[in-house]
Amino acid sequence: MPPSWLSNTAKGQLRQRTVAPAPAKAVDAYREEDHDHSGPKKIVTSLFSKKEQNNSWLVLAALTAVALVTRFYKISEPDEVVFDEVHFGKFASYYLRREYFFDVHPPLAKMMLGAMGYLIGYDGHFLFDNIGDNYITNNVPYIGLRALPAFLGALTVPIVYQTMREAGFPIVTCALAGFFVTFDNMLVTQTRLILLDSMLVFFMVCSIFSYVKFAKTRNVPFSFQWWFWLVATGLNIGLTMSVKMVGLFTVATIGVAVLWDLWILLDIRRRLTMQEFMNHFWARAIGLILVPIVVYLFWFYVHFAVLTRSGSGDDFMSTEFQETLKGNSMADGLYVKYGDNITIKHKDTSVYLHSHPHLYPLRYDDGRISSNGQQVTGYAHRDPNSIWQITSDDVANPRLGEQVKDRDVIRLLHVATSSWLLAHDVASPTMSTNEEITTYSTEEDGSRFNETTFQIMLESGGDKFRTVASTFKLLHVDTQVAIWTHSQKLPAWGFEQQEVNGNKNILQKSNLWISDKIEGKNATEIDQASQKPVKKRAFILKFLELQAKMISHNAGLTASHPYQSMPIEWPVLAKGISFWTQNDTRKQIYLIGNPLGMWIALASLAVIVGVAGADILSRRRGFYPLNQDVQRRFYSSTGFFFVGWILHYMPFFLMGRALFLHHYMPAQVFSYMVLAAVHGFIFVEGVDGPVSEPGPETRARRVQRAVVPAIAYGSAVLLMVLHLASFMYFAPLSYGTSAVDVPGLARRKLLSQWDFHFAK
Repeated sequence: MPPSWLSNTAKGQLRQRTVAPAPAKAVDAYREEDHDHSGPKKIVTSLFSKKEQNNSWLVLAALTAVALVTRFYKISEPDEVVFDEVHFGKFASYYLRREYFFDVHPPLAKMMLGAMGYLIGYDGHFLFDNIGDNYITNNVPYIGLRALPAFLGALTVPIVYQTMREAGFPIVTCALAGFFVTFDNMLVTQTRLILLDSMLVFFMVCSIFSYVKFAKTRNVPFSFQWWFWLVATGLNIGLTMSVKMVGLFTVATIGVAVLWDLWILLDIRRRLTMQEFMNHFWARAIGLILVPIVVYLFWFYVHFAVLTRSGSGDDFMSTEFQETLKGNSMADGLYVKYGDNITIKHKDTSVYLHSHPHLYPLRYDDGRISSNGQQVTGYAHRDPNSIWQITSDDVANPRLGEQVKDRDVIRLLHVATSSWLLAHDVASPTMSTNEEITTYSTEEDGSRFNETTFQIMLESGGDKFRTVASTFKLLHVDTQVAIWTHSQKLPAWGFEQQEVNGNKNILQKSNLWISDKIEGKNATEIDQASQKPVKKRAFILKFLELQAKMISHNAGLTASHPYQSMPIEWPVLAKGISFWTQNDTRKQIYLIGNPLGMWIALASLAVIVGVAGADILSRRRGFYPLNQDVQRRFYSSTGFFFVGWILHYMPFFLMGRALFLHHYMPAQVFSYMVLAAVHGFIFVEGVDGPVSEPGPETRARRVQRAVVPAIAYGSAVLLMVLHLASFMYFAPLSYGTSAVDVPGLARRKLLSQWDFHFAK
């Protein structure tokens, strides 16, 4: 805490409403009325002297240069695919090939990587299939691709510095924040590879910087500067959201600040009419809601405009979507008619609905009894036993040549064995809760006719059944189960083919099938069908469909991963991620933050909570330990960064998907800003601005400059030295450019959960 109010406490003056201020040199450039909403509308002149401003620019330039060095140091190593470069490098290649792909993240960062590839002459020929694939032998200009995230990662440092500076902190405090961001091992590793987090953090800090600049223009509302920084904040928020969905956390952070700002403006002492207040409200709604939405939509529009060819992501999308892509087979679908012989393929597992003359065993290994009927299975290859004839459920009206439509009731005849597909209330071989699927010979008496009828439920591709284009469910009319298969194999008696059964959960997405071929169609018919033009679809429909798919698949990323971790583990750095290893040289990249820096930052977060709690309780009892201006800085600036940390960290506790340490990166930047602000709160005396003494609703009458004592510089240097030493100690694991011997790795393994690669 500032020594000035510490001395007041020692003198027993805490209960006094006012305390005579210590003499302070007035600063002519500062005008008190500039900080009053009801006062003259003037822009505050800088309190800083030209010499101090020059010093600030020198520190900023030095930090930027060092940040560039840390990010670009031996960026050519390793010359192999590292960790998630297999995904994001691949996506950049797809943009250059204009082939549609699917990813759970918005497109901007991947599009930027693709644009960088285009500028350096890369043609997208390499698909980054495996970690460890060599870039040199595959002629990939990977250094240029890595340069973009490295450059933006380096620029994050000066923006953090300037954000602290604009928030009113002295040079030493701003330098401390920038230094900690510069020499964090995780931020260095993650921002010098072909990954997305560099762009995410860069646009996030740009959003925070823009909002701080906007907040400083609060006394000149609706001026050019006011509108400029308001719209700039909205643009940067939109860019952040366009990189990853977690950009919504930045929206929430600024949203909380805006709501508080509006609450202050609503105070009648601000002398604003309700019309003036609503003008403020609608201006913020336009700048901070409408502008980000437009930016977000724009990048998806570009995404669809670039990816016009059929690609690896087709199967994630609906038939209607796929028909808008050049070369997609959905446009080649043939209408299925009664009497056609078709093959039926499961959409998820790609096995064919198959049957053969072999029977289910009368008794299974667990003692259950079966029907001993003909086996119906899922087989990976198309063969004569996978051909089914689609027929009408009306024996008197076979409807030969008519097109099959949605909701039609049909029967499926297994051509090879002349038997009808049948479902009945007998337990399936591997799942006692599901029904057995078998067949019923055409030579029998027909008494089981009702058990052989199915309703075809078209899920996509229009209301008429087409090969390839239509996805459908086969719903058994009699028992209301859906024909379904899953990855479990049958025993030797079923030739280890997939089990097919009747699923009582008819809404399950994996109940979907397609027909990929009509047997006997001649070449002329197929050629005519393949000449169908690519269809058009409204942008908003494609956008909404893709958003739903992204959210659904992101929530479904629940499969376990050896390097996943829980959010509670991130601030203490309980577990890292092995990015890359090379057994021959013992080199490796292991993602881990700067342990000492992160633990100090965590302690500073605890200080925030403690000081805020003590201040609130003290004031409740009539004690005013904090100078009013110190208190205002503590809650408005330091508190804003603390809220940013909370809102970029706590929401992960609500997520069910697999999570990793790198998800903590945005919150980590906020934690370093809080650390620097807490250091300033403890060691720097006062703030730049008017003097307000302890007491309620005290109005300032004098102005002063914050005093930075020698202890502030000394403690900052000590923190920097410790942080730098910790960074250097773990740097070999962050860069992967030099090997660490086994004893060296053992010494660096501070926590047992750190799973370094100890290969000799």
